[in-house]
Amino acid sequence: MNTAIKSLAALALAMLLAGCASMRGLAPSANIADANTLRAEKSLVGTHLTPAAWPQSDWWKTLNDPQLNALMEEALAGSPTLRIAEARVKSALGFAQSTNAAQFPQINGDAAVTRERFPERGLVPPPFAGAWATQAQLQATLGYEADLWGRNRAAYLGAIGEARAAEIDAFAARLALSVNVVQAYVQFHRAFLQLDVAQKNLREREQLFDLTRQRFEGGLDTRLAVKQAESAVPGAREQIAQLDEAIDLARHQLAALAGQGPDRGLALQRPTVNAAMQAELPAAVPAELIGRRPDLVAQRWRVEAAAKNIDVAKADFYPNVNLSAFIGLQTIGLSGFFQAGNATYGLGPAVTLPIFDAGRLRGNLAQRNAGYDVAVEQYNQTLVDAMRDVVDQLTSMKSVETQRKDQALSEAAAQEAYDLAMQRYREGIGNYLEVLTAENQLLTQQSIGVDLRARELSLSVNLTRALGGGFEPVRMPTSQVHDEQVPAKKSSWLARLFGG
Repeated sequence: MNTAIKSLAALALAMLLAGCASMRGLAPSANIADANTLRAEKSLVGTHLTPAAWPQSDWWKTLNDPQLNALMEEALAGSPTLRIAEARVKSALGFAQSTNAAQFPQINGDAAVTRERFPERGLVPPPFAGAWATQAQLQATLGYEADLWGRNRAAYLGAIGEARAAEIDAFAARLALSVNVVQAYVQFHRAFLQLDVAQKNLREREQLFDLTRQRFEGGLDTRLAVKQAESAVPGAREQIAQLDEAIDLARHQLAALAGQGPDRGLALQRPTVNAAMQAELPAAVPAELIGRRPDLVAQRWRVEAAAKNIDVAKADFYPNVNLSAFIGLQTIGLSGFFQAGNATYGLGPAVTLPIFDAGRLRGNLAQRNAGYDVAVEQYNQTLVDAMRDVVDQLTSMKSVETQRKDQALSEAAAQEAYDLAMQRYREGIGNYLEVLTAENQLLTQQSIGVDLRARELSLSVNLTRALGGGFEPVRMPTSQVHDEQVPAKKSSWLARLFGG
């Protein structure tokens, strides 16, 4: 009984001494922003809102191109980038598993045989003193840390938060890869459309050169006009060569994105992309955007992990109680090793506590608080950027829609002007300069039209990315870091004792 009383008194004294390490005045300062406070109603005026506008996970299939679908399957299956992301997930899960082990008892076995000479005047008595002997030991040890303040639990939850963030990062990598593949495919498609314009331009310039030569032979034109028409033909061929290069480079890029060698790109045919841009937005933006964007969800889990790291740092201020026990056999000499008299066993607690650490614990807690503030503000910035990203794509899509209408009118007028100039030139009442001017205007408008169609597709892809790319909504972590400086498990008198 006296022994138990003395043990309790010693423990109470130890806990009193631990009060020297105080966390008073240390707390995080950042607050997680509410998505609904980011007003966007005026910016979204005129946008078609529909609940069905969230993209699907296989959103690229809306482009209706079987070749693209096959290429995407190859990319998602064989990309080294995705395998790196998967390896990071496994690493994070492995770390979480090892962290979780601290919450459970640990049992270790130890076997040793040592041949040694014992000193004549040491702890070992005769007849072994001053002689050589073999010391043998076989022992099992049980260790368990009594997690009174939730340190190990918090460390495990923090590791789980990081693992979940890594899992979502893997989806973000998948989304980034799919977006890169489609954007490269759009440029591949654009190069073919521009090639159509260039080839048509070459045919027209060759026809114009033949017509100018006929007019010169008929005395209706000058040698200067012939040479001008002739020089325009190589220029058109040069443009075709540049576009052929762009097509080959796009093939190489797509093959690399698919995780294949350049020869894979040689098998790619002209794209058959057939999709119209629709400037639609889900009715639940911005409220549901935080659960649809993988970067936002991943960062929120990092905030959760940072909060748990604060709990770990707080728990370091309090006494740490470890329970240990051992049982085994130990002898000097191997004879009769397994006899009952050679048994050894023991059981007892061990208490460690901070008394004077020169500010180490406070510095560690301040660092964890700052890490939480950084994680929260990174989340807040990601949220602001996400909303801007969505509105930017919609703004550009509306602008391109307007530009396409104006461009269509300009191209129609340029085509009519070119046709009239060619008619006048054939009839001998126009001159080469008029034809050349009309041709350049028509070529410019046709090229602009191709670029606008390609940009239309590109913006549609960007809007899909901005809306999460088909990421399934998940339950967001809800726990927060409060200003209380002690774990909730502690009673009020312990809170006062440890400077809460």
